[in-house]
Amino acid sequence: MGSFDGKVVLITGASSGIGAVTAAQFAEDGASVVLVGRNEERLGKTSQECLSKGLSKDKVLTIKAEMSKEGDVQRTIETTIKHFGRLDVLVNNAGVVDVSTILGDNLMESYDWTMNINVRSVLHLSKLAAPHLIATKGSIVNVSSICGKRSVPNLLVYNISKNALDHFTRVTAVELASKGVRVNAVSPGLIVTPIHGSFGQDDDQVRKVSS
Repeated sequence: MGSFDGKVVLITGASSGIGAVTAAQFAEDGASVVLVGRNEERLGKTSQECLSKGLSKDKVLTIKAEMSKEGDVQRTIETTIKHFGRLDVLVNNAGVVDVSTILGDNLMESYDWTMNINVRSVLHLSKLAAPHLIATKGSIVNVSSICGKRSVPNLLVYNISKNALDHFTRVTAVELASKGVRVNAVSPGLIVTPIHGSFGQDDDQVRKVSS
């Protein structure tokens, strides 16, 4: 405990996977955490995990929100500032993945859905958070993917979205540097998380591909 004492960290996609683990780690380091996700039950589990790290209840805020809805994105920032009065770190982790190919019948539907959540919502949330992060000299961490750098077949739109997120990171890092705000991205490889179940892969299949 201690390295993030007095800091407020907002994590999207905090109900499971990378987001949930990230939230627990920040909690262990003493940060107040804002847990944002679609699944209220899973958010509750992440909240309990953060509390088990020694945080008091007033330092754990859960917000049920859908990042594809502009109103929910705006409410997320407004609720955070109303509760804590500040924001120090924004972790843009929420994302979706869908099977898509150039010959697929669902290509355009997949594009609209994936880009809306993986890119558009990140732009929107980061824009709303930026003035508060400038005030605290804070930082933004975007959770990208190895798919932003390598061409992975059957995930056409997901590849595009993560490549766009990487470049968004570079551009905003340049734009916000003079304001004292750092912007970085992390690009994990294949990790066993619940997101893979959304397109029909169980944990054993994911492990086989990643081994």
